[in-house]
Amino acid sequence: MRKPWPAADLKPIPPGEYRCRVMEGALFNSKGGTPGYKLTLEVREGEHAGRRLWHDIWLSEAAISLAKRDLGKLGVMSLEQLERPLPEGIIVVAKVALRRGDSGEEFNRITRFEVVAVEPPAPEPYAPKTTGEPEPEKAEDDLDEGGFDWSSGEQQDLSASSRGQGGNGQP
Repeated sequence: MRKPWPAADLKPIPPGEYRCRVMEGALFNSKGGTPGYKLTLEVREGEHAGRRLWHDIWLSEAAISLAKRDLGKLGVMSLEQLERPLPEGIIVVAKVALRRGDSGEEFNRITRFEVVAVEPPAPEPYAPKTTGEPEPEKAEDDLDEGGFDWSSGEQQDLSASSRGQGGNGQP
């Protein structure tokens, strides 16, 4: 059997505009101690769907007007809001540039973004239903002889009372 090759390093995505979902925002401090707020974006469409991008919003005195502009687009109007999760489903179009560091490495930089939609997240496929309505009663014929309900994956109690029998075992 052939051994699999190691995965290639992910290279930056090409410059352009990408439709992305805002996955999260988190407070952080740079190595030098400058406070910031890091947005994590995930590309939604095209060849690079699923790739992640990060945008740092600096919370320093020198950059506060830029921070207010960017955070305001996300509905954040006060610093206290940065300690709570962002609303789910924010969709942005991000302008992505390609930059080169001092040592020659290439990386992506988000130069601007615009909120274009708010979409509710897709329901988790295995989450319980939350319709607010009670579950319908299961018919006895939905159960196998051991009392297992294959449609719900639950074991049912087959005591006398659940089979419609009285306390003395008689119908």
